[in-house]
Amino acid sequence: MIKPTDSALTASRLNESTKMIFHRRWVRVVDNFFQSRWKGLSVAIPYVWLVIFFLIPFFIVLKISFAESLIASPPFSSLFEWSEDAALKMTLIFDNFAYLWEDDLYVKTYLNSVKISTISTILCLLIGYPMAYAIVRASGTMKYLLLLMVILPFWTSFLLRVYAWMGILADQGTLNSFLIWAGVIDQPIRMMYSEFAVYIGIVYSYLPFMILPLYANLEKLDLTLHEAASDLGAHPITVFFTVTLPLTIPGIIAGGLLVFIPATGEFVIPDLLGGGNVLMIGRVLYDEFNSNHDWPVAAAVAIALLILLVIPMMLYQHAQSRQINN
Repeated sequence: MIKPTDSALTASRLNESTKMIFHRRWVRVVDNFFQSRWKGLSVAIPYVWLVIFFLIPFFIVLKISFAESLIASPPFSSLFEWSEDAALKMTLIFDNFAYLWEDDLYVKTYLNSVKISTISTILCLLIGYPMAYAIVRASGTMKYLLLLMVILPFWTSFLLRVYAWMGILADQGTLNSFLIWAGVIDQPIRMMYSEFAVYIGIVYSYLPFMILPLYANLEKLDLTLHEAASDLGAHPITVFFTVTLPLTIPGIIAGGLLVFIPATGEFVIPDLLGGGNVLMIGRVLYDEFNSNHDWPVAAAVAIALLILLVIPMMLYQHAQSRQINN
């Protein structure tokens, strides 16, 4: 026979157990709710950023590219107008894009920009790959020290670093003074305001963008594959070209895009180090917007440049998707 005190104790324990179960379920429901909301918010933030800072400015520039240049404020016609019968009328002018093909200046500038950015990307790869490989093979403390040295230039203003190269490459600059002092040359070499100076500036400025993706890719390589290839009698050069290099192609492509895309639209380096002797598309855009005040043509140049830069990104995404599917 159960005593009353035992029954009360059992009921109290059951109530406490029920409360604990209810509390845990409630906490679980609240956690799931906030986790789902936070997950949705974390996914939405990049899309909101993309819409505000890319899609909206893109459509504004696209709208201006189909307008007509006017001597007014703003210096272009409106895309949508109300006609006399209260109907909305849209006027699209394609002459701005046709003008890009008719004028040799824009075609030559596009080709020159692609040439300079392509050669700069190849130079960054030839310099950055051995550096990234050496950083990966370095010991723990030295590895982080070398990575710090790669990232350290970002702590200084980009403009100041370009100005520093102007002092180095000038006719009476540091490099010419050193070469004359060493007896290598008798008179200063003309390096400023040339493609050589532009290549130096671009390679120096964008080399970390090549090293860091390569380092991240090389860091994930399985070194046992190298040991297995060596055990099978492969020469170190053969191991590099048959094992290491194919496995680092994603890092090469990522680093190449990170260098090629901003280098194509570069303005500061060609303007300061190249002067008026090296024309790139960024300088043409600046002149059209500020000097000529021809905003529709400048917008058409920007849209054509964007299309030119989107093509390698689409090819990279297509190659990645094929690699994942395979």
